[in-house]
Amino acid sequence: MNKATLIHKARAYCEQRGARFTPLREKVYEILVAKHGPMGAYDLLDALKETESGAKPATVYRALDFLLDFGFIHRLESTNAFVACYHFGCNHPVQFLICDSCGDVAEIQSEGLKETLDSQAEANGFKVSKQTIEAHGLCADCQQTENTVAKEHSHEC
Repeated sequence: MNKATLIHKARAYCEQRGARFTPLREKVYEILVAKHGPMGAYDLLDALKETESGAKPATVYRALDFLLDFGFIHRLESTNAFVACYHFGCNHPVQFLICDSCGDVAEIQSEGLKETLDSQAEANGFKVSKQTIEAHGLCADCQQTENTVAKEHSHEC
């Protein structure tokens, strides 16, 4: 889904719920959508200041709270960063693959994971209301780079 379509969808989603998708909230969301990856709050503030010179940390945090509440973004707890969600409007389990080398983040839907977690939680008298799983490792590109570098630095004895 392209950026303009996603922004339009977010605006309509807010209107349907009687919420204001203010220009500032829209701009923060737009920055995250354009980034295609995680951003910290202060990185967002720096990007926002390019067009909104008076932006303050509290401004960004309020916008992030709104975007989180409406499911437009996700928070990566392990890196204290935020990523855009491209399929808001539904309650869905979230799993992320986070590359420790380049920082790339992929949101995935693992088959059966939610059901397994819910089943195990129920067996322990627990009800899961929300779940986010973050798996760290190396993306395919970084694995390739790592393998290439390793081959270049190896030598026969």
